[in-house]
Amino acid sequence: MKYASRLNSFATRPELFWPELRGKPGTLELLRRAASARGLGEIDLNFPDHLNGLDAPEVARRAADLGLSLNGFAMRYYSEPAFKAGAFTNPDPAVRRRAIDLTKRGMDQLAACGGTLMTLWLGQDGFDHPFAADYAALWAMEIDGIREVAAHNSDMAISIEYKPDEPRAHALLRDVGTTLLAIREVGMPNMGVTLDFAHVLYAGEQPAFAAALVARHSRLLGVHLNDGYGGRDDGLMVGAVHTTLTIELLRQVRRDGYTGAIYFDTFPDTSGLDPVAECEANIATVTGMLALVDKLDADNGLGEALAKQDAVAGQRIVQRALLGG
Repeated sequence: MKYASRLNSFATRPELFWPELRGKPGTLELLRRAASARGLGEIDLNFPDHLNGLDAPEVARRAADLGLSLNGFAMRYYSEPAFKAGAFTNPDPAVRRRAIDLTKRGMDQLAACGGTLMTLWLGQDGFDHPFAADYAALWAMEIDGIREVAAHNSDMAISIEYKPDEPRAHALLRDVGTTLLAIREVGMPNMGVTLDFAHVLYAGEQPAFAAALVARHSRLLGVHLNDGYGGRDDGLMVGAVHTTLTIELLRQVRRDGYTGAIYFDTFPDTSGLDPVAECEANIATVTGMLALVDKLDADNGLGEALAKQDAVAGQRIVQRALLGG
């Protein structure tokens, strides 16, 4: 399994890696620190944030020299204040055009790096108050914008990462069903979904079921692992709260043929954890979970229990694998 991580995590506790550093570490410094995490082999770059003033292919080469492959780019729509009112759904056509063109530029730079995965998190596209928007018009603008960027480079995979809210009170692409409906309306073959574990939880969904729906109706292009208590995007370490659900998700995506990276979208900066140690702990956790998935799949009794929808038998098998005995 390939492992990737949130690059911004490695800005946490800078004194542990850069005792003499003054100011914030830049992209190249963050890459050096990420490369020190044992087992981490891939990174995503936020566009345009991580490439401001830098040459994208050169950054990719520098990462490769450190032993890090480029998993892809993730779009961020913070480059101008007007995007707060929407990127692809902004009421101002000129602002919508800037957001779409920014995405296309990101795709062009990603292609120049040899990358093929662009993740769209359209958190600014949504609404906050009743009677604040024409919902049908919002939906049409979102679909048209996604279709245009997907058509810009049909060789590039465009993955939608959904999230119920934040920064908007109600995100337009807030759950797996809405996202799959949008992808169907877009109608482009290079589309897919990124599942973020914490986002799925606080959308009120069951992660493995969401993955199964994606595999049935689209394709899974990204898996972001983390954990939380289900009320917000906590960004806790993998398996810290929902161990069994994480194992079930890993089993599901592997059975569905997912071959992409497992990306750790965690927030060690929230409580000042050592980000290298935290990343290595996440890798060890998932490695152990995948070994347990192998053990579960070797148990014919689990398949029989699932076929019969026998929850008691299924839990006994899983808990025996987890706890021994």
